[in-house]
Amino acid sequence: MSNDTPILTPRLVVDGAAGAIDHYEQVFGARCLERYATADGRIVHAALSIRGAVISIVDADGAHNLGPTAVGGSPVMLHLTVDDPDAVADALVNAGGRIVIPIDDRYYGYREGRVADRFGHLWILSRQIERLDPAEIERRVRAS
Repeated sequence: MSNDTPILTPRLVVDGAAGAIDHYEQVFGARCLERYATADGRIVHAALSIRGAVISIVDADGAHNLGPTAVGGSPVMLHLTVDDPDAVADALVNAGGRIVIPIDDRYYGYREGRVADRFGHLWILSRQIERLDPAEIERRVRAS
C-alpha cells in the first residue's frame, strides 16, 4: 500500500447509489474517482472525493449491505468542513434532506449543525469561526 492510499474510507450504503453519487456531486462538489456497476446498473463500488476526503458508496442489497432506512437510521455522522455551512445545509434540505440540529455559532468556536440527507446519512456541517485554546473551550463547556 502506498502512503497516499487512505487507510480508512467510510462506505455509505444507499438505496439508489447512482442518485446519491449525483446528489453528492451537486451538493458537496464531490468528484467521482471510481464507479463500478453490474449490467442492471447496481453500484457495487464507487469512490468519491469530497474536499480531499474519500468516501465509498454502494447500493443497498437487502442482505449484506443495509442502508440507514433499512435499519432505522444511522448512528454514524460524517463531519464535513465547508466554507458556508448555511448554504450547504440549505442545498441538502432543498434536495430532500432535513435539519437535525440547526446551523448556529457554537461555544467551541465553530458555526455548525447537523443535517440528514435524503438517503438517511447524517452530516455535521462545520466552519471554524474562532481560534480557541483548550483552556477557553473547557471554560465555555463548563459555563454551558
